[in-house]
Amino acid sequence: MITIYCAKKHRSQELCKECQELVEYSQERLSNCQFGNDKGSCKKCPIHCYKPEMRKRIRQVMRFSGPRLLLYRPIETIKHIF
Repeated sequence: MITIYCAKKHRSQELCKECQELVEYSQERLSNCQFGNDKGSCKKCPIHCYKPEMRKRIRQVMRFSGPRLLLYRPIETIKHIF
């Protein structure tokens, strides 16, 4: 989702510095999550481990990329739904 967001919003072939930081931050948070592989969506999680600013940024990415995901990654989208 971040790749789609960066390509469309920042007009970049590769991830810009800002988006790369967001990827690294989210990977770090997910790897340290106490729920591990049983984790559901962050929106429904009782513990919010993202800083408020990062939550805002990731929410913007998801809001923009979510509807476009079916066009760019149809197989991954279908797998994610099920």
